[in-house]
Amino acid sequence: MKRRIKHVTVLGSGIMGSGIAAHFANIGVEVSLLDIVPFELTEAEQKKGLTKEDKVVRNRIATENFEKLKKASPALLYSPKFADRIKVGNFDDDLPKIKNTDWIIEVVVERLDIKKSVYEKIEQFRKPGTLISSNTSGIPIHFLTEGRSEDFKKYFAGTHFFNPVRYLPLLEIIPTNDTDPEIIDFYMNYGAKFLGKTTVLAKDTPAFIANRIGVFSMMDLLHNVQKLGLTVSDVDKLTGPVIGRPKSATFRTADVVGLDTLVMVANGVRQSGAEANDFNDVFALPAYIQKMMDNKWLGSKTEQGFYKKVKNAEGKSEIHGLNLDTLEYELQGKSSFPTLELTKAIDKPIDRFKVLIGGKDKAGELYRKSLGALFAYVSHKVPEISDEVYKIDDAMRAGFGWENGPFEIWDAVGVQKGIELAKDAGYEVSDWVKNVETFYKVNDEGQSIYVDKNSGEYNKIPGQDAFIILDNIRKNKTLWSNSGAAILDLGDGIINFEIRSKMNSLGGEVLDGLNRAIDLAEKEYDGLVVGNQGANFSVGANLAMILMMAIEQDWDDLNMAIAYFQKSMMRVRYSSIPVVVAPHGMTLGGGCEMTMHADRVVAAAETYIGLVETGVGVIPGGGGTKELTLRTSREFHSDDVKNNRLRDAFMNIAMGKVATSAYEAYDMGILEKGKDIVSVSKNRQIAEAKKVAKLLAEQGYTQPIEQKVKVLGKDALGMFYVGTDQMLTGKYISEHDKKIADKLANVMVGGNLSEPTVVTEQYLLNLERETFLQLCGERKTLERIQYMLQNGKPLRN
Repeated sequence: MKRRIKHVTVLGSGIMGSGIAAHFANIGVEVSLLDIVPFELTEAEQKKGLTKEDKVVRNRIATENFEKLKKASPALLYSPKFADRIKVGNFDDDLPKIKNTDWIIEVVVERLDIKKSVYEKIEQFRKPGTLISSNTSGIPIHFLTEGRSEDFKKYFAGTHFFNPVRYLPLLEIIPTNDTDPEIIDFYMNYGAKFLGKTTVLAKDTPAFIANRIGVFSMMDLLHNVQKLGLTVSDVDKLTGPVIGRPKSATFRTADVVGLDTLVMVANGVRQSGAEANDFNDVFALPAYIQKMMDNKWLGSKTEQGFYKKVKNAEGKSEIHGLNLDTLEYELQGKSSFPTLELTKAIDKPIDRFKVLIGGKDKAGELYRKSLGALFAYVSHKVPEISDEVYKIDDAMRAGFGWENGPFEIWDAVGVQKGIELAKDAGYEVSDWVKNVETFYKVNDEGQSIYVDKNSGEYNKIPGQDAFIILDNIRKNKTLWSNSGAAILDLGDGIINFEIRSKMNSLGGEVLDGLNRAIDLAEKEYDGLVVGNQGANFSVGANLAMILMMAIEQDWDDLNMAIAYFQKSMMRVRYSSIPVVVAPHGMTLGGGCEMTMHADRVVAAAETYIGLVETGVGVIPGGGGTKELTLRTSREFHSDDVKNNRLRDAFMNIAMGKVATSAYEAYDMGILEKGKDIVSVSKNRQIAEAKKVAKLLAEQGYTQPIEQKVKVLGKDALGMFYVGTDQMLTGKYISEHDKKIADKLANVMVGGNLSEPTVVTEQYLLNLERETFLQLCGERKTLERIQYMLQNGKPLRN
């Protein structure tokens, strides 16, 4: 039977409950968010004359948490409008309504007795066959169903989301012995396909998979940091992006998550008796951690943990780190390690580990100790917490933001070398590892295979038919490549153009590759996908090249370079084959312009896209200004609509606005409703883009005809000048910002035209390019570009 999820009830409206509710709302599901009825009236409620029987009082807890959900930063909702899909209520009044829901998710406080009492109430109203799950992270799943009906047990499982739910893609599915196998499959498939999660089937063991491994790794570091004489900022520098981990690294992550949460998991594992003595000791709390707990230095929630914001003698805020010996906060010195210097030329974190473990300083020693302990630990967790190595790696990537899982890192340093590191750290690896050559391989079909612990044979990682991994097909499917790009054969008549330059910036080598890909597709294939699987789609044009040409006043070459960029974007739009662009992550400037010129877009939900060129003192010069003007002109129905639509598009460019999701990009006109689609699963994005390109080709794709654009001329320009004058007077913008905005407005109204006129796209492109070149000649623009290159962020002055 096909099971459709139209409505979900979330019981518990705290941080996790709100996050889960928001994410279901993100994918179009209606949600009831319920919590307990308050025990007492607040002072404000008493002054209003309210009683405990008033609905506003009874729903107060859920309502307050719902308001926090809507204001959360970073946003939990893809679009503020999606909040309308969530309705709040309370357990006493609204629990009977669960008879009409499709899935009940319990997210109440982590106490077995409370959860059991909630389940008892649920059984009174739940319709047989309704899904029921718990988000518990610390209570054994099989304890939760004791005393429940057979039907309850059949449809029950642990569904452990990670916080923040929108941004961390891990969903651990933990069945009991009573869970129906078909229901397990449903949870796994729904989580992956509809929620966009990396769904990992976990065993009912303490802390499941990700927290078990992640907390072990963190606790091991907490024990080693004092032994090696490292500061908290030292450790965060060594355990962050340099090894493919989040910027928050170790101690900042602990502050954000909360030290009490870390300690709860560590104590839970230690007290469970599940660990052998040598590993169990790692979960014991160091003395300084216990002292922090006693002092309630729990991190962000108590405004001090491993870090604390303090005022210096001049009254300015500084971030001080905790001295783990004295337990006093002090300004941390700048961390510097020779070992890290050796990895600066190595782009991929996975390729750095061989160098890092060879370091002769404290950094090298930390890496050897930490990785040795980690390798030994994960070897013994197969099969205790997972029968397959890939599930452990999936969980760590998706739940803790590691770029590579522990077994992938072990492969990178070599299996035998990893065994040596474990031994040097005082551990023995599990016997099954000692005959393993490598944990992973890629087969001839470009699919990842993993070693089976019991047989030593290699099995295909399941689920790969739904997505394409470019790394796996690169060896056998590369048709052409240069230093910044590559063309790969995706099969079925579709090829992929992949940007590979630093930060995926768009320079000459990338544009050459793009044109070559379009040429090749037109001659020999049916369609083209433009997509990559890096951290971001593209940060935009190569600013260093623009700066060099502008400083040398090489205007002819710069003019030719911009014209070439524009021509390349127009080829994306006007070629004889369908071009589908698949943006994700940061898709800025030129990356946004390329996206806007596609026949179709398959955007990841987490796409942060916008035309940000004004931040470096220019306007979008690769067709972005032209394209938003063109799209706006399609909606010119009346004078009010004309001015409002054009003003909105102008403000989006002038303010360098970036959409915080693909859905917000619809509202900004960067993605087009009814044409472009959103993929909630980044893993499936390239495969979905391939399907769209193939479908367009099969439907008889015909090269589009260039469009005409209605521009409004001088009358509209006066409106913009008044607006920029007011903003300058109010000191919202600088003189240079006003100059950029006025020149942008001049392009968007069509330049020196006395009345509304229909012009060609090329007319606007010429005007756009001319304005871009003029602004490149401004001293302040050159200063902004230099600042951006040095600091990675725009300068506003």
